[in-house]
Amino acid sequence: MSAQSSSESDSMLRIAGVDEAGRGPLAGPLVVAAVVFPPGRTPVNGLDDSKQLSANRREALYPRIIERALAWSVIEVEVEEIDRINIYQATMAGMRRALEAVAAHCDIARIDGNALPKGLPCPAEAWIGGDARCRSIMAASILAKVTRDRLMADLHRQYPEYGFDGHKGYGSPQHLAALRQHGPCPQHRRSFAPVRETLIVQGQLL
Repeated sequence: MSAQSSSESDSMLRIAGVDEAGRGPLAGPLVVAAVVFPPGRTPVNGLDDSKQLSANRREALYPRIIERALAWSVIEVEVEEIDRINIYQATMAGMRRALEAVAAHCDIARIDGNALPKGLPCPAEAWIGGDARCRSIMAASILAKVTRDRLMADLHRQYPEYGFDGHKGYGSPQHLAALRQHGPCPQHRRSFAPVRETLIVQGQLL
């Protein structure tokens, strides 16, 4: 089912917020997080949609979320799986896995977006714009974003020619120019059009 607003009964529920980071980039894993806070007042101040927070602010909130959450999980969906089943199905699979890891500690899940994965282990609602409206989703978005940014910094050290530390794998002009010059690395998503087109130009098989 879907929901557009919270109710007073929320204060009695253990809500698992679920969100992802990295659905749109051309390279690197997709990261999905789930966070369950105890019922009542959220024990972390300053939460917001991760996109509205500075990198330093997200890093500061990360350990506080982990410390004060009733349960949390962070799931990585690797490039090979994204290419094999497509990014939408990979997102659904990652959300299901993240929720499975915390399901024993929650009464209901709220998932950012307009679709629910199949086979979820608990009742769930799809919340459009949930990362701006549900504090558990905000927390999940922060865990997912911080984790993925750290992973992309690691990839930058392995493949510095692509500038992953700056654009985080998104299709920026710098990234597209590096892709044309160097071709894709093992962490590029070959099912994404700009990467696939580079392979075709180079005469490589997909």
